[in-house]
Amino acid sequence: MLRALFVGGTVDNSELDLDGGEAPLHYPPNTGSGQSRYRLHQIGRQNGEPVYAVYGAPDLSDEQVQSIADERKYAQRFEAQPEALS
Repeated sequence: MLRALFVGGTVDNSELDLDGGEAPLHYPPNTGSGQSRYRLHQIGRQNGEPVYAVYGAPDLSDEQVQSIADERKYAQRFEAQPEALS
């Protein structure tokens, strides 16, 4: 199970479990409505396996999302190594 963590926007600081072993590049994966979606910014890995994924609101920069993820200590919480995707 992979935990999705959200930064910014209307679901800031929300979490949900994602089925499957890979995080989609955008969340929700496919709305079909042309609506802005959250973008994947960071994957946390434990023993090489992904355990969390950080998604940022469309209006946030990579730096802002990384800074907030650091402040919230996601890597420590999951005892994982963060991998930034930019």
